[in-house]
Amino acid sequence: ITRMHFRWDWLCLGVLIISSVTAEVENEETLDADVEVEDFDKQSQEADVDIDKSSLEVVYQTPKPTGEVYFTETFDGVLAGWVLSKTKKEDTDDNIAKYDGRWEVEELKENTVPGDRGLVLKSVAKHHAISAMLTKAFIFDNKPLIVQYEVNFQEGIDCGGAYIKLLSSSDDLNLEYFFDKTPYTIMFGPDKCGEDYKLHFIFRHKNPKTGEYDEKHAKRPDIDLKKFYLDKKTHLYTLVLKPDDTFEMLIDQSVVSKGSLLEDMVPPVNPPKEIEDPNDKKPDGWDERPKIPDPDAVKPDDWDEDEPSKIEDPDAVKPEGWLDDEPQYVSDPNAKKPKDWDEEMDGEWEAPQIPNPKCETAPGCGHWVRPMKNNPNYKGKWKAPMIDNPNYQGIWSPRKILNPDYFEDLHPFKMTTVNAIGLELWSMTSDIYFDNFIICSEKEVADRWAADGWGLKKLVASANEPGMFSQLVTAAEDHPWLWVLYILTLALPVGLGVLFCWPAKKTDEDIDFKKPDISKPITKGELKPEREELEDDEIELEEEKENEGTAED
Repeated sequence: ITRMHFRWDWLCLGVLIISSVTAEVENEETLDADVEVEDFDKQSQEADVDIDKSSLEVVYQTPKPTGEVYFTETFDGVLAGWVLSKTKKEDTDDNIAKYDGRWEVEELKENTVPGDRGLVLKSVAKHHAISAMLTKAFIFDNKPLIVQYEVNFQEGIDCGGAYIKLLSSSDDLNLEYFFDKTPYTIMFGPDKCGEDYKLHFIFRHKNPKTGEYDEKHAKRPDIDLKKFYLDKKTHLYTLVLKPDDTFEMLIDQSVVSKGSLLEDMVPPVNPPKEIEDPNDKKPDGWDERPKIPDPDAVKPDDWDEDEPSKIEDPDAVKPEGWLDDEPQYVSDPNAKKPKDWDEEMDGEWEAPQIPNPKCETAPGCGHWVRPMKNNPNYKGKWKAPMIDNPNYQGIWSPRKILNPDYFEDLHPFKMTTVNAIGLELWSMTSDIYFDNFIICSEKEVADRWAADGWGLKKLVASANEPGMFSQLVTAAEDHPWLWVLYILTLALPVGLGVLFCWPAKKTDEDIDFKKPDISKPITKGELKPEREELEDDEIELEEEKENEGTAED
């Protein structure tokens, strides 16, 4: 029984290790567990797909909007309506201030969908700016705003952004002069520099009292965004603003952040009703000390402040074999004066010092000094004990006054109308791919648009994914400790097979268990009387049977 329990324990351990390896690989392919997955329509399955034995072939058709839209762009045809900026960036060196970064319309480098092209940022360490007017302006009234587009960091990303700006409507808006100071209403999209991975959502809020605009930033998503910047896959970025003053940010149709425009923006939309009085000052006699030294305390007469904290240990004894006359270091006998040594310039040459070899086998060398120990009579400098301060008034703070700049905007969704979209970017990495922009108000329209564009790219990328072995190797490159699990996983079947199938040796217990319960051997002499007793019993039985038959007669 013990052996069976032992085997089952090993079997359970093997199952647990194999499960952990499988879970690790699956985690590499899924978003963080905190991501809330929206119940989007699985319309990407409706795309026309032909499967060949050697590769996946898709029939691509340019997406077409299925409802009311304010802007769409697929970049599959002529690049019409887009305007390159001709101005310069302010407060920047002249040699890099010009927006001369190059844009091209190209297919993806990897996981290409024939016929599907996108806008690609091509230049490194240059400012890029390109913009286009919306088909019709979006007015923040009673309809949601949905902004959606695709990004692929084809070369990864060192430092740079892939965010968009929805430009504020104005009579003097000139796209040829689009630059970093052009007024915008919303900025949304990925941005990265160093190890700081961001997903921006910023909106400019108009102060109803002063008319000035302030940037309000959404709080950072709680998930790790790193994989979206480094996996060289096309990802779908979606921003949803609703008339009830809530927002959602999604990546690949999964919610990564959501909140309220009133409660989850930094700084808050509405200022506090009260503020600290800037003219209030702390009184000179204000006592903020909760504890004070006891003024009535007196130093004890036997308190000696001159006692040292450490003293020599009087009980210490010099170790036997200590070499008092031997120095700890001696001149190296093998050292030789360099040939180019000039005593007039370099002084008298001395051999370098090395540890005295005689001290290696001895407890020590040189003058022996007693070790130090804590002084039991040490008390240190006397201080009066602390007591509660009878005059304690608490920590002073300025009094509160009504905020003269206070206002209350209960519906920050009603932002400044937008009538153009722009990309104003700087990047230290080239080949950032943008595609399939859409601005609309209906979720179904955005979902269908995503299915016909991004859904097809995702399908092709999935078909080109490496096999299980490659995925395991990739996972182990990121987490080297997985190699241990892999080895254990391969070794366990062999070990379990040996454990269950190898014939076990008979132990002494097994032999004892199978022995007959015979305390001593039976000799021939002992066996004869026993046989005679049996014969006598048989004769008696026959006589009894005969007597019974006679009685019946």
